[in-house]
Amino acid sequence: MKPFSHVFRVRYAECDPQAVVFNSRYLEYADVLVTEYYRECHTCGMPRDLEFHVRRAEVDYLAPIRLDELIEGRLTVTRIGNSSVEKLITLHGAEDGSLRAEIRLVAVHVDLPTGKPERIPDAVRAAFGHAVAVEANHG
Repeated sequence: MKPFSHVFRVRYAECDPQAVVFNSRYLEYADVLVTEYYRECHTCGMPRDLEFHVRRAEVDYLAPIRLDELIEGRLTVTRIGNSSVEKLITLHGAEDGSLRAEIRLVAVHVDLPTGKPERIPDAVRAAFGHAVAVEANHG
């Protein structure tokens, strides 16, 4: 399955004094990719009233991202469990395709009032382009 892609420009406020993106901003970039991905998934039947909480986030910083660069983010849903979804987000130089960072996110679908995990609905699985079958015993 081809990854979802979104291009954005690095802004001044995202950089440190050396004109390199500050490390905490990479998770903000991941959030931008997830938001744009969900926006597209809504056009494929994903309900808008869902709540996912990030359970784990891991960033591998591979090469600097600099001020005013165009960056292409690519998002792939790598696994859907009963209540969790794993995403791989890669950040690339938009002009040369060079890999700058890999971000792995695990998010859990929860009932907002109780905060308890809930099964990911079939409409979400379909919008993500995955089969409706659930991986047994993998939250």
